[in-house]
Amino acid sequence: MADASIVCTNLSFSWPDETPVFDGLSFALGDGRCGLVGPNGAGKSTLLRLAVGELTPTAGSITAQDMSVPAESLPLIDGTVDEAWRSLHRAALHAIESGDVDEAHFTTVGDHWDIEERTTIVLDRLGLGDVSLDRPLRSLSGGQVLAIGLAAQLLKRPDVLILDEPTNNLDLAARQRLYQVVEEWKGALLVVSHDRELLDRVDTIAELQASELRLYGGNFTAYTEAVELEQENVQRAVLRADRSCAATSARRRRAQERAQRRASNAKRNKVRRGCPVSTRAPLQRQAQESAGRAASVHQDRVSQAKAKLDEASQGMREEARLAITLPQTSVPAGRTVLTCHEANVRYGERTLFTGSGVDLGIRGPERIALLGPNGSGKSTLLKLIAGELEPSSGTVTAPTDRVSYLSQRLDLLDLDASVLDNLRRFAPHLQDGEVRYRLAQFLFRGDRVHRTAGWLSGGERLRATLACVLSTDPAPQLLLLDEPTNNLDLNSAAQLENALNAFQGAFVVVSHDQAFLRAIGVSRWLRLADGTLEEIAEADDAWPHRISEAAAARVVRGVNPVARVRNWPYAVGIRPVC
Repeated sequence: MADASIVCTNLSFSWPDETPVFDGLSFALGDGRCGLVGPNGAGKSTLLRLAVGELTPTAGSITAQDMSVPAESLPLIDGTVDEAWRSLHRAALHAIESGDVDEAHFTTVGDHWDIEERTTIVLDRLGLGDVSLDRPLRSLSGGQVLAIGLAAQLLKRPDVLILDEPTNNLDLAARQRLYQVVEEWKGALLVVSHDRELLDRVDTIAELQASELRLYGGNFTAYTEAVELEQENVQRAVLRADRSCAATSARRRRAQERAQRRASNAKRNKVRRGCPVSTRAPLQRQAQESAGRAASVHQDRVSQAKAKLDEASQGMREEARLAITLPQTSVPAGRTVLTCHEANVRYGERTLFTGSGVDLGIRGPERIALLGPNGSGKSTLLKLIAGELEPSSGTVTAPTDRVSYLSQRLDLLDLDASVLDNLRRFAPHLQDGEVRYRLAQFLFRGDRVHRTAGWLSGGERLRATLACVLSTDPAPQLLLLDEPTNNLDLNSAAQLENALNAFQGAFVVVSHDQAFLRAIGVSRWLRLADGTLEEIAEADDAWPHRISEAAAARVVRGVNPVARVRNWPYAVGIRPVC
């Protein structure tokens, strides 16, 4: 591929504990929009980190078109919004505007004299126009930080834009804006995502599975159709090979039975005719050798048929799925699970909620969806309910302490400990065999239970966190789930849906995935916006306002180095190494 944007040659990579991820991976990606898909743990995010130089290959190489090293690596939560997208171009322009006529500043600015105007356009385009430049990143939601990271990279006008789960934590309006950016992107783009709507906006799907990358032309819908057709053909081939193997085995068995009957009849006939023993032995050997040759021929045919069956079976996809069994905790319909009365949180001079605060009651096994734009306080409200945050005014009362909270930042695990030790810490009541059985339900089997939590992929880390949260004793009666499908592959998300449908307790879930919310039988819909919590009939697909046509025309594109936007909890900026 002459104009490949990313080239991977015999790439191998292993983690420090010698767990292999890739072994001799080779591929080339051209210009255009490409979606990278695959099961959790296949190495998608690891491949992106190798592409931008955050990780070093064990062997082989991966290179990207026109890669260069940016001047700074952006912090995760330190600093302000302005510092998050500060660039050499803006710094040089500000120096010139303040009277510094150093030639180096003019060289740095180059043709980026419109950097300030483009900054305003990008911020407005991504819904960040009302975010103050001096606002600390710590005070923003995960979705807002992600949008800021995307804005920073768009301003660099990269040749290759790399996005890692970009819609995680984004509200519906922000997702629509991101979709539009992806649709109109003119350079090379590589995106890792489980968001079907986003993946339907790419031109090519790259499937990473079992350390092999396969390319499929078209969007995600075309990819799923191609895979279904491929599997139908494989199933037919397996069926044909299985029938052939069975028929060949039956022929061999019948041939053996015939040979045994012939040998037995011949022996009886010789005895009956009074054939001398001296002549009987050579004839017996000849018959045995003839039968042996025939048996060998039939055995070879059976072996060939089995080999064809094995070869055909290798094309069958084995989809590892979560086998989650949530604790059987029935909550009576009339029991009060939670009461919030005029609860509020104060940040300096301002309060999160308007008026007297939030009033919320949960009774019985209610299934509640909490909606709202990024930064509206949804995660803060969950922390109040979970008891992780004390209200500055009002009260939060939970008659039971059986409340489990799964944060979107997945910060419950000890990143230096193994998956096995983390679960032991959460569930000391479980015997070792029970601990391993529980981990196996979450797809941690064999040596994978000894993987260090800090080296897990996003999806693996979520599975490990789920295993820990749901294994506590006593089992939870109220689940608080903050964006639970983030980082889950599509099969695992479906299993989570099944598990939540079987749960007999109450739950409050924050999610921007309306298909997921409807699949888990949400019966009560709440929206938090502008400091007010209100009950709504159901999520309204038209609620997020799409970006205006005027804003849609303002596309930032051009040429420069590779840029990558990583999903929370990782950095929003990168330092690629050539």
